[in-house]
Order: sequence, then C-alpha cells, then structure tokens
Amino acid sequence: MTGRALPERGAWRRPRAGPPPPPPQPPPPPRSPALPAVGPAMGLCLPCMGGAVKDVVETPDPEIKRRQLAEAAEKRQMEASSRGIKNVYSVEQKKKKQEEMEKRIAASGSGGEGGLRWQVG
Repeated sequence: MTGRALPERGAWRRPRAGPPPPPPQPPPPPRSPALPAVGPAMGLCLPCMGGAVKDVVETPDPEIKRRQLAEAAEKRQMEASSRGIKNVYSVEQKKKKQEEMEKRIAASGSGGEGGLRWQVG
C-alpha cells in the first residue's frame, strides 16, 4: 500500500439534491365519544330511500320455517344414506326381502328350535 488513509465510510457520497420534505401534518381534531365514526354511505339503507321497501325480505312464519328445516334435514339424511351406493333401488329391495324373511321365520318358527330337526340314530 502507498500509505494513503481511506476516507471515512460514506464520506465520498454527495448529499442528494431534491425537493425538501413536506411539513408535518397537524393532528386530526378529537372525536366525540358519543358519535361513532361513520362513512358517507351510512343511512342509505333506510326504507325512505324510494324502492327500498320492495327489496325487504320478510322472515317466514315459525311453523313454515320449522317445516322447511325438517324437509332439509330429511333430504340430507336421504343423501347421506345413499352416499357410496351405486344402485339405491337394489339395496332397498334387498332390505325388503331380508325383512320379509325375518317375518316368515318369526311367524312359522316354533320357539327357539329354528325349524331344523336332528335325528340321532
């Protein structure tokens, strides 16, 4: 090295030339605690705004609502019971046959013997 001292870090940079920074903004005025902050669109949903009364949806009667909920629950149960079954009709037919067989056995059976006889010779 030649013995020259290195300049201090950042000393070779020149200050940027540009517009001066803007003056600081004054703080906003304090709000009243009784009045919440509302935007300009608040209050436009009142029925006095022309045709807004036509757009209001009335809630149904509790009995109608109860019936609709029961129908929806029944529909969900039917969908859940048939999920994963390709042919629902054949499954229902098999269930009916099984029930008929159980009824026949219960009606014709003589107690706990089951209708089978063993002969010991």
